[in-house]
Amino acid sequence: MDRAQEKRGPWTVLQSTKVYQDPWLSVRKDDVIRPDGDPGTHSVVTIKPGVSVLAIDTEHNVFLTSEFHYAVNRVTLEAVSGGIESSEEAVVSAKRELREELGIIAKDWTDLGTCDPFTASLLSPTKLYLAQDLSFVDAAPEGTEVIQSIKMPLAEAIEKVMQSEVTHAPSCTLILKAARYLGV
Repeated sequence: MDRAQEKRGPWTVLQSTKVYQDPWLSVRKDDVIRPDGDPGTHSVVTIKPGVSVLAIDTEHNVFLTSEFHYAVNRVTLEAVSGGIESSEEAVVSAKRELREELGIIAKDWTDLGTCDPFTASLLSPTKLYLAQDLSFVDAAPEGTEVIQSIKMPLAEAIEKVMQSEVTHAPSCTLILKAARYLGV
């Protein structure tokens, strides 16, 4: 879809063209005038907004997921994460994802803000939540998910962030923000 000329900060967008779209993401190519006055292009990938949830028990153990992720072609350790359905509030999506992926229900929810994982070319805001006062039921992951639940002390999760054993940007941000929030 082409749009009329618009300003985006110091950039001028002359024309915007949707290159690709599926239910999860879209790719847009903008013909622009760059901040230095030269013509150019800028591409933007938009992924539907998401949530990341860090469940923590009364002993400060956190529950992370260990799961193979296709894009990076490896198993990653991260917080529960998923998309926000268009009909849901973010916290409702967070509750759904936590129950589906790890079989955890939390009574206490704290909004720890938003993370934009890669601001130059990716629009993918992720709401961050701390989940406490936990109870456990059977998990029900989606057919694309093979998830192992990993329980560890929050201090160990922090160390895994610092040693790049956790590399998912929203998870890194969430673990560190949760530690600060909890005074750990």
